[in-house]
Amino acid sequence: MSIGAGTAKTFPIEGVDILVCNVDGSFYAVEDVCTHDGAPLDQGHLEGKSVVCPRHGATFDVQTGEALTLPAVVPLMTFSVVVDGNDLLVDC
Repeated sequence: MSIGAGTAKTFPIEGVDILVCNVDGSFYAVEDVCTHDGAPLDQGHLEGKSVVCPRHGATFDVQTGEALTLPAVVPLMTFSVVVDGNDLLVDC
């Protein structure tokens, strides 16, 4: 399954839903749950290197997990991503 530039897809890894984001060819992984209200972030959208929550519009930096706008104040859990040929390896 490919993840095109400017898009994100969720994968269940070890019981956790991980949102893998392609930001201009660089891949980042965050937990797919808004820290404000538990909304699945894959139902929102990617704007540059920020993911926007579909419920209340909180935004998070997918590189660092930092909560960028209210109502979220708690950062997302982040995971390292390694590109290995055609595979993406996410370290959970």
